[in-house]
Amino acid sequence: MYAIVEIAGQQFKVAKDQKVYVHRLQEEEGASVSFDKVLLVGDNGTITVGAPAIEGAEVTAKILGHLQGDKVIVFKKKRRKGFRKKNGHRQALTEIQVEGIFASGATKKAVAKKETPKAKVEAVKETASVDLESMTVAELKALAKE
Repeated sequence: MYAIVEIAGQQFKVAKDQKVYVHRLQEEEGASVSFDKVLLVGDNGTITVGAPAIEGAEVTAKILGHLQGDKVIVFKKKRRKGFRKKNGHRQALTEIQVEGIFASGATKKAVAKKETPKAKVEAVKETASVDLESMTVAELKALAKE
């Protein structure tokens, strides 16, 4: 079972017991958090899609720790002017571990794709077998309008 959940403004595809790095959360280490903005849930081939979120669905996780990401160097330069500026940035992150995915309020189901587009492709191939080089310009224009 997996879910696509929105955490701190970003979307993540999560599964049970998966570790994820998200933007810094306010809760303390060891605390349990739940995210109710679940956008999609997949379970054994059945997919439930929310509009925009699934009512009653929830993802629970445990906060493992707070840390900082790798340093990102921002260097700006304007040629021939002597302007150089160097800045660094380390993003504050929180490591969480997904404890469970609950989709009790799931109502909408994804519709399976129909096979009608294949029939249209075959029909196009049949019309393409006409010899276009022997036709006049007027006949080609009439064929294109159809």
